[in-house]
Amino acid sequence: MTTYTARPIAPSVLKELRTADDAGRPMTALTDDEGGAPLRCCLRRTEPGERIALVSYAPLRRWAAETGAEPGAYDEQGPVFIHAEECPGPDGDGYPFDKAHRTVRRYSADGRILGGELVDAPDDAAFRNAFDDPSVALVHVRAVEYGCFLYEVRRG
Repeated sequence: MTTYTARPIAPSVLKELRTADDAGRPMTALTDDEGGAPLRCCLRRTEPGERIALVSYAPLRRWAAETGAEPGAYDEQGPVFIHAEECPGPDGDGYPFDKAHRTVRRYSADGRILGGELVDAPDDAAFRNAFDDPSVALVHVRAVEYGCFLYEVRRG
């Protein structure tokens, strides 16, 4: 049983990103002919022929706006794939994109990086280890090869 929840990008944020991304650029839709792109809206890989967009997303900035944190220089944005149109979101439990090494990056309540851990695959033990530190408020799971944001896990 999963103790922690992998959180996709929220539907309200996706709506904004489909108009203009976090770098201020309008969304450009494309057809994914090959499939396999990691979607942050529904936390699965694309199927060939799906309409998607590659947008710039600032996950820590979005979280900070909700919580009042001030991440300063730790506020970064990067590329994420989303469906070009609204989708139903994730359809299951578990930790997506788990077939490769991942980085579990930890953040404090004020938005500062507290460190990270390279894991073989994200699992309850990795998140329990991160949240055993009471100063950890938020965790990002990121791809090792490019450092791209995949999803977040929050305390509680």
